[in-house]
Amino acid sequence: VKNNSRHVGKFLCIFSFFSPLVSVSFTVVCVCEAIMLCTLRSVASIRQSLPRFHGVRGGNGLHMFTGSGAVGTTLPVPFALARTGYTTGFAPSSHQRHHTPQHARTYSTAPQDLEHHNHILTPDTINKRVLEAEYAVRGEMVLRALELKKELADPEQKAKLPFDEIVWCNIGNPHDLQQKPLTFFRQVLSLMEYPDILDNPAAAALYPIDAMERARQLLGALPGGVGAYSTSQGVELVRNHVAEFIAERDGFPADPADIFLTDGASAGVSKMLDIMIRDKKDATLVPIPQYPLYSATITLFGGSQINYYLDEDKNWALPVQNLKEILKQARSEGLNPRSMVIINPGNPTGQCLDRENISEVIDFCHQERLVIMADEVYQFNSYLKPFHSFKKVLRQMGPYYKDTELVSFHSTSKGVVGECGHRGGYMELIGIHPEVRQQIYKLASVSLCSNVPGQVAVDLMVNPPKAGDPSFSLYQKETQDIFDSLKQRADILVKALNQLEGVTCNSPEGAMYLMPQIRLPARAIEHARKEGKSPDLMYCLAMLQETGICTVPGAGFGQKSGTFHFRTTFLPPLSKIVSVSNRLHNFHRKFLETWSDK
Repeated sequence: VKNNSRHVGKFLCIFSFFSPLVSVSFTVVCVCEAIMLCTLRSVASIRQSLPRFHGVRGGNGLHMFTGSGAVGTTLPVPFALARTGYTTGFAPSSHQRHHTPQHARTYSTAPQDLEHHNHILTPDTINKRVLEAEYAVRGEMVLRALELKKELADPEQKAKLPFDEIVWCNIGNPHDLQQKPLTFFRQVLSLMEYPDILDNPAAAALYPIDAMERARQLLGALPGGVGAYSTSQGVELVRNHVAEFIAERDGFPADPADIFLTDGASAGVSKMLDIMIRDKKDATLVPIPQYPLYSATITLFGGSQINYYLDEDKNWALPVQNLKEILKQARSEGLNPRSMVIINPGNPTGQCLDRENISEVIDFCHQERLVIMADEVYQFNSYLKPFHSFKKVLRQMGPYYKDTELVSFHSTSKGVVGECGHRGGYMELIGIHPEVRQQIYKLASVSLCSNVPGQVAVDLMVNPPKAGDPSFSLYQKETQDIFDSLKQRADILVKALNQLEGVTCNSPEGAMYLMPQIRLPARAIEHARKEGKSPDLMYCLAMLQETGICTVPGAGFGQKSGTFHFRTTFLPPLSKIVSVSNRLHNFHRKFLETWSDK
């Protein structure tokens, strides 16, 4: 306002000699300028004494609020003054000026006052269930690891650290740990993302014919390509291929209408828990140790969790004989058990259930009227014994169990595929009421559909190249090499862990993880508890600080009282797994020396 009025004043001054009217106008402008400047200086001088002013411009002026949210006053403000943002000396950004509706513009007394803004959303006012939910796989350990990663990027700080890289053993993220993507998958996915390549004469020199044919087949089922929504349940062609895969795996037919494509298995788990949990009394049986997806989601939906403990002394076996007593106790406490989670092969424990154990679980759930939630995302990672799906065993048990309700989950993130970032997955509904299936469809419709490139990845997982296809030999070699390497790395790491004093580790029968038990000195346990941390968290944080290896403390998965564990993947490449083992050995020895009770 000040600068504009001066320019106008100079212009009017020239013509004031020729017109008395212009001369009067010039005088009025000068007076207005003086009043404006006085007003601005007055506001600037008093704003420091006012408590955290902020305001929203309304139809009658600038409505001022104190930090407590109470209305202080409404100041009539000239339109031009409110428009420019100079009311308080803090001009709005160009984005605010051009894109914020006039009636909703917000003005602050100064940038620093934003720190004291009386937020609507605070830890005290958000959903308490969000605060209560915990997800250890991406918790305190990862936050500290990210800080250390930044320090490694600074040469001065890097020189002070006893390692030169962070080794991410906290989560099953194969490609992040240098597992090579399967060639056929990436060929088809690239063609799906840029279909024009299919019409290029040079494409045949870059892509095998079966990859190009698969892309054309999928594009035929997706007229809008991967950038368009699919149906809510997922592309019908892909669901047909999933049904064929299940039928071939189990020897029993599958109905594409019972299959929902999901953003990884996690989205399917979330939908089913959402359907089943009505209030705090509705409870889910969860294995301990467990994957914290389950505990976190149950908490978010307001349900209750009933723990059943796996037997570590028997290689994390599932003792069905204890389940009836656990259920009886839960019901006596007013809970309504509705479902049972089984992770097979196990995460974080690596056990693989045999057929007899699965049939015992199915019989128990049938008798107790529990929906079975079979998390089978590691079915391609079974190293020491064959994988049996819950659906296969259920069908083999005969017509008496035909009404047993089962939902099974699978994902592209694990196995030898490892396409975590594409978030592909599916769930199959068995024995679920048709009207409930319609409600599940409605839930899927709320988010429109699962991501379409992920659906493509599911198709490639369940319908890979077959014998005789141009891509088969390379696909077979790549998948077998990954499988053999995973088993080799697991053996190396198990052997190294079992050589550490006070550490025992079961050999994994499946999955991607080890869950060693660590027996810590009493002084270390006492110190951790004084610091308000679980002893195994203190151990893992110390390991991270000394070695750069990021793991997850057993407390994040649940464990028997008085025991301590940590979970680690065996995903680091073979070239690094020996180094990881050596670092663990040196750290553990020093940790025991530091905290020895002697």
